Amino acid sequence: METVILAVVIAVVVLGVLGGLVVGSRRKKSLPPPPPAAPDITAPPAEPHVGDEAETPRDEARRTIEEVDLPDGSAPPVTEELPAAAGIEIPEPTAGRLVRLRARLSRSQNALGKGLLTLLSREHLDDDTWEEIEDTLLTADVGVAPTQELVDGLRERVKVLGTRTPDELRGLLREELLKLVGTEVDRTVRTEPDDRKPGIVMVVGVNGTGKTTTTGKLARVLVADGRTVVLGAADTFRAAAADQLQTWGERVGAHTVRGPEGGDPASVAFDAVKEGKEMGVDVVLIDTAGRLHTKTGLMDELGKVKRVVEKHAPLDEVLLVLDATTGQNGLVQARVFAEVVDITGIVLTKLDGTAKGGIVVAVQRELGVPVKLIGLGEGADDLAPFESEAFVDALIGE
Repeated sequence: METVILAVVIAVVVLGVLGGLVVGSRRKKSLPPPPPAAPDITAPPAEPHVGDEAETPRDEARRTIEEVDLPDGSAPPVTEELPAAAGIEIPEPTAGRLVRLRARLSRSQNALGKGLLTLLSREHLDDDTWEEIEDTLLTADVGVAPTQELVDGLRERVKVLGTRTPDELRGLLREELLKLVGTEVDRTVRTEPDDRKPGIVMVVGVNGTGKTTTTGKLARVLVADGRTVVLGAADTFRAAAADQLQTWGERVGAHTVRGPEGGDPASVAFDAVKEGKEMGVDVVLIDTAGRLHTKTGLMDELGKVKRVVEKHAPLDEVLLVLDATTGQNGLVQARVFAEVVDITGIVLTKLDGTAKGGIVVAVQRELGVPVKLIGLGEGADDLAPFESEAFVDALIGE
């Protein structure tokens, strides 16, 4: 009996010990660590100083505004210095820019001439070769009729010449191209009427051809030649067009006449000529809206501008600005403008890079008026008078 009681007691003790171990283990796992006696408060991360990592900002001495040293007047602040563009610029003389533009034209436009010279240098010029020559000219936007004239002239002269040296071929091609481009045409921009002042020039063209920019660049050309200019911002339909033209004028000291945005363009043009007369300037340049040639109402408005200006005096020049990169599409624009106003001269812009030189021939044939000015880049002085010989020499290369 005692043995049984002893066994029961031992079992109870063992169970008690095991139960205590299990409870103790559970308590150890569930209870969190005791909190520190003095909890730390972590500051939010601060932006690192120069030369520091992302450390907490240190206490630094700070100065009041009275303690900060201010300029004493001996050296003016940089912010008060006017940029160069804010002053009146001295445009590059016409002669100087022509030298630079000839070189640029030669680099960008001689693919046509090289292609023709390569074909003409073949030992046997059969019908297939002449068809390739025609295709080369048509691809360069020369136009169908001028291309046929050039090919017929070349075939006749090559047949007579017989043996052809490279120099003879280059001279032959140069003469035929000069016939197409024209050397006897007066390409002077008429800005000096004999009986009155000022000369009046109106600039027209569709959106995106660089018309307002061309007007500003033409003002620089005239100022470089010693002329005084008033600009008329008659493009009242395009946002900021007047601001753009006024900026061009301010650079060379030319006065700009402008009206409210969306106002009557004819009224602005009339006021520009009136102020030009009162100021006694040499030339008034009128920038018109970049009208889409498909908008009949806008084209009628252009005719109105011309009629209103001529209440003062006849227009001396109406310059049509065309983008040379548009190729034959530019001829459609030229036809419509020629029906509304009497175009007296053409300005070809962007005649570099992807532009095809043959458009010079095609547009002159289409309108019967000469190319007078060309633009070869985005620079302020990248507008120059068109010279037939320089253009042809650039086409055929050295």
